[in-house]
Amino acid sequence: MRLWAMLCVFAVGAAHAADMTAVRYVDQDPGDPPYLTRILLTPDFMRLDDGNDDGDFILLDRGQQKVINVMRGNQQAMVFSAGKLPPRPAGWKPVLDVQAGAPGTQRFRLTVKGVVCNEGVAAARAAPEAARAMAELKSILAPMQYRVWQDTPAELQHDCDLANQVWESGTTLKLGLPLEEREFTGRTRQFESESKQPLRPELFRVPDSMPRVDAPS
Repeated sequence: MRLWAMLCVFAVGAAHAADMTAVRYVDQDPGDPPYLTRILLTPDFMRLDDGNDDGDFILLDRGQQKVINVMRGNQQAMVFSAGKLPPRPAGWKPVLDVQAGAPGTQRFRLTVKGVVCNEGVAAARAAPEAARAMAELKSILAPMQYRVWQDTPAELQHDCDLANQVWESGTTLKLGLPLEEREFTGRTRQFESESKQPLRPELFRVPDSMPRVDAPS
C-alpha cells in the first residue's frame, strides 16, 4: 500500500506543469549514518547534492554530455567527458531477474557469477526522465570508474563494481526510478519524495570564478 500511495503522488504531481523536478533519497553506507541525496532535474541538466543550495554538487550537462563535480572548498570544478569503454570481458554474463512488485513497480536483482550485485524496487512511471538522466550520468562516469577498478589492488577488485559502475551501470535504471536499492557492499538507497518546483537556474550553474579542470580521459 505504501508504494501504491507513492505512485498516486507521482500521478498527481505529473498533472501540474512545473519547471524542475526534485527527487529526494535517503542513502546510507555501511557503518555510517544515513544522509540525504537531492536530485534536481530539468530537460538540460541534473544536479545532485545534499540538499544545501550553497554546498558541493555534481552537475550533469545533458546536452554536452559532461559531468562537473563542483567542490567549493577546493575552489575547483572537475569535468568528466563521455568516453569509450573497452569491450566486455569474455564470459561476462550478468543476470537480471525481474519480478512483479506492488502495482506499478517491479522488483529486480542483478547478479554476476551468482553474486547479487544490486537489488531493489523500481517504478517505471515515477519520474521517468530522472531515471534516464541518472543512467546518462553513470554512462559518462563509467570510463573513470573502470580506471579506478583497474588501479585497485587485485584482492579488492570485485566483479560487482564492474557491473554496478561500468558494464551494467544503466541496466536497472531502464526499469524505472529506484524506490529501494541495496548494493553488494551494503550501501542502501530509499526513496523519500518527488515534487515539482519552480525553476531556479542559478542551481544549475558552475560559479564563474571557479576554474574547470578536465579529468583524465
